[in-house]
Amino acid sequence: MGYQRPTFSAKSFGDKNKNHKENKMRVSFIGLGVMGYPMAGHLQKAGFEVTVFNRTQAKAVAWAKQFGGQYAETVAECVKNADVVLTCVGNDDDVRSMTTAATGAIPAMKPGAVLIDHTTTSALLAEELSAAAQQAGLHFMDAPVSGGQAGAENGVLTIMCGGDEALFAKMQPIFAAYGRSSVLMGAAGQGQRAKMVNQICIAGVLNGLSEGLMLAEQAGLDIPNLVACLKNGAAGSWQMENRALTMSQEKFDFGFAIDWMIKDLGFCLDEAAQLGLRLPMTENTMTAYQRLSEQGLGRMDTSVLIQAVKEASKK
Repeated sequence: MGYQRPTFSAKSFGDKNKNHKENKMRVSFIGLGVMGYPMAGHLQKAGFEVTVFNRTQAKAVAWAKQFGGQYAETVAECVKNADVVLTCVGNDDDVRSMTTAATGAIPAMKPGAVLIDHTTTSALLAEELSAAAQQAGLHFMDAPVSGGQAGAENGVLTIMCGGDEALFAKMQPIFAAYGRSSVLMGAAGQGQRAKMVNQICIAGVLNGLSEGLMLAEQAGLDIPNLVACLKNGAAGSWQMENRALTMSQEKFDFGFAIDWMIKDLGFCLDEAAQLGLRLPMTENTMTAYQRLSEQGLGRMDTSVLIQAVKEASKK
């Protein structure tokens, strides 16, 4: 399925708990990583009946003890009674193993149930899942998120959705539990394409911030004073606000790992190739992150890009 003219719809959320007693949907959440664990917790706090599954069962047990929900030992057990099944795992292959595989969610879900994938994947996988869900009598929406671990923990994620408009409206109580806003970008796959644009923009900002900080340091500028000056002007950004000081202090052992960014930028480059485009900045950033990963820095935050920029400046 190629590009389809998008339908735009957006929702922002107010009091997350005002409908606590009205949330009767039975929800299953598959994948309790740094994002999924708190997202599932917000759903339980919002009054949904939540059952979780994680490949490492100890994490599911810990989640159930912390939030009071249920955990299942298999995907099929987790999803069999669910009205809505949410997945948030690692990559395309992980999603397939949790959804379309013989032991995955789709074969075990009840007719008419909804599958929402919060994983950042290829757009092609989202379209594949949409077709598989439809064939099984289910509904599907791709819904990658932005906001990182802090956004998940604080329940303020931005959710980029691809799917049916009526389904998008129906899922608002779900998204409100852990999101600050959600936007319907069009048909299945368009949520993932929106997330690709998000990652390209982050890469661009980090490149500019890295070069700017490098010049500032070499020129002897006071970095905290500089950031205080710039962050509320045209150069201001989330990265400026949250990463400039740690970049200048060479602190990178937190945040969004570059190995995950390599995966995401790979999707961007693949999508661009299918559209007959080249993305030179994205290509260069991808190469820089790959080299950093080869140096053993794959788990460091994406802001470690400044090290590659400084190294390149010596040549």
